[in-house]
Amino acid sequence: MTKFLLISEDKEKETILREVFSTDEIILSADEMLVLDNLKVEEPDIVIIDGDISCIDLKPLCRKIKQYPVIILMILGEKEHNKDVTHNANLFIKSPIDKKLLEATIDSSLKTRQSLLKMAKSNQELARSLYQLNVLYDTSSQLAGSLDKDKLLKIMIEGIEKSLNFELSCTLMFRSEREPVLLINSLYKISDRLLEALKLRAILSYKSLLSDPPLDIKIGNLKVEKNIKHNFQEYDFSVLQYDNMFAPIMLNDEFFGFTEIYREKSFNTEDATCFQTLVQQVAIPLQSASFTQELKATNRKLQKLERLKSEFISIVSHELRTPLTAIKNAMDIVLSGKAGDMTENIEKFCSMGKRNAIRLSGIVNDLLDISKIEAGKMDFKFELTNIEPVIEGVKNNLSEVAKEKELTLKYTTQGESVEVYADSNRIEQVLTNLVSNAIKFTPNAGQIEITSRVVNARDLQYDQCFEEDIKNLKGNYLQVCVEDHGIGIERKDLNHVFDKFAQIENSLSRQVGGSGLGLPIARQLMESHNGAIWCDSEINKGSKFYFVIPVANDKSNFNMIKKQLIQRARSNGTTVAVIKIKSTNETIENLLKEENLLNKTYMSNSLVEKDGLLTSLSMVVVDGDKPSAEFLKKKIDSVISHNKTTYGECDIMYSYEIEGDTHEKDSYSR
Repeated sequence: MTKFLLISEDKEKETILREVFSTDEIILSADEMLVLDNLKVEEPDIVIIDGDISCIDLKPLCRKIKQYPVIILMILGEKEHNKDVTHNANLFIKSPIDKKLLEATIDSSLKTRQSLLKMAKSNQELARSLYQLNVLYDTSSQLAGSLDKDKLLKIMIEGIEKSLNFELSCTLMFRSEREPVLLINSLYKISDRLLEALKLRAILSYKSLLSDPPLDIKIGNLKVEKNIKHNFQEYDFSVLQYDNMFAPIMLNDEFFGFTEIYREKSFNTEDATCFQTLVQQVAIPLQSASFTQELKATNRKLQKLERLKSEFISIVSHELRTPLTAIKNAMDIVLSGKAGDMTENIEKFCSMGKRNAIRLSGIVNDLLDISKIEAGKMDFKFELTNIEPVIEGVKNNLSEVAKEKELTLKYTTQGESVEVYADSNRIEQVLTNLVSNAIKFTPNAGQIEITSRVVNARDLQYDQCFEEDIKNLKGNYLQVCVEDHGIGIERKDLNHVFDKFAQIENSLSRQVGGSGLGLPIARQLMESHNGAIWCDSEINKGSKFYFVIPVANDKSNFNMIKKQLIQRARSNGTTVAVIKIKSTNETIENLLKEENLLNKTYMSNSLVEKDGLLTSLSMVVVDGDKPSAEFLKKKIDSVISHNKTTYGECDIMYSYEIEGDTHEKDSYSR
């Protein structure tokens, strides 16, 4: 039924209107106050204004009527009106009134109005759907960036609140297997008895969802965390009568919790779809967070076991070292004749004992070295050096040993000599091990060749099994090769040559023996130099052992120092934050002037790395934590901004422990 409000003094016009629209409601009024009251109370669909009315000033009245969502039809008679009156009307009809024309005009306008209202409603629903989709997208993006359970659920709840405007939400989660938490987000305070009811409802929902609940949740062990927006009003049991929606947070058969929301205004189908989608979105990140938690816990256990193992090896090795030294010294005294005359048999057995004491001492030293390297406690003295004298020294030291087997040691350098950042003693240790092995495994009257040359990483040749060790090398390297013509190694065994305690099975290896730690130590030492070591071999024809060290530049020096610091931090269970500032030379000069910026930092001019027109200054913060590293980063940003330099950017990489969580590599960029 259509409601008409006729503003007229003419009863005849009312009669015509009632004849045409006999089934509709028609109100006649010629008083301005009554007209306005009817507009507020009756809410008519169409207002018909008689243009010939004399008792009302139509100009202000039309302006007031225009504020209401009604169709305005004006009957134009003898009286003329200016545009201030007529421009407020939607429809016009001339007097005397043509009944058919009146009916057609009003029917048409009503249909148009219905269409417009329908379109407006559709647009409103579309806008709401688009808003919900936008919230879903934003929520999904935020969920993908976190592995913290509390943060993930907070993001989910915020997304639901934005899209559905709930009054109250209850979310059950598990921070650990034995720690259930009920998160309550409410528009107003909640009464004590409502809180108890919500806890009981959560427990019953949990038990009804799972046929065999892994945890017996009770009101006493259910922790509650509340987030209340306003404290000037309080919810009681009446909120439980609001419309509500419930959804479990599950992925396959894995249960992470559930969430329930309450709203005074009823939910529709689109709301339910949006709610279910938001809840489902958080399941996969929660599973990833659970996996990460388990992985971190396992890693912490493994790290603890690794430390215990290293400490055990270190303690045992040190305990063996002292008696071995005493035994060796005693044998030296006996063999020198200072302890008295000895028979041939005594000399024979004392010499055998001394040899085995020396051999065992070497094994103990290897054990100490490998445990130090793995714990990051190996001391390195990196310096700019030419390793050709080191190679010559190793050759001279082992020449006599080689002569005992009628072997020839030969050293050749190809191309010009270069300098590297290295610890000469550790390079000597690696080379001594490789040449000693070559002597051991080469038959009598053979030759061992040592060569060195500069080579680019892309030109390195190696077996596929060493791909992981070498593929990330870039730039120029000094390559050293030790080649023998001995028993060789089968290709299937190449991958295990550098494994700890590995002994490739053949008759000669059984004869010469060894600790099986020399090559693993060599590999670790090369990694500490940002280099690599590998081998190539053919059975019964010989082997080639290669190692490479980066040719000296600022970047290679910095990378070695950084790796050493990170390794040391891991062994100590502390945090390292590497802050790298990319900027102009002007920015670097400004930063160098900031003495307070260098607090708790490692910094050196040798760490300046040039790359085209830009220069990178890298600062390493040792034994730091996330807040202090972020503070330092803000300070650097402030210096860059304050000095108005043309370009500035900071990146932070954390290594090892941050707030109890292990991070191999996290990046925070400005």
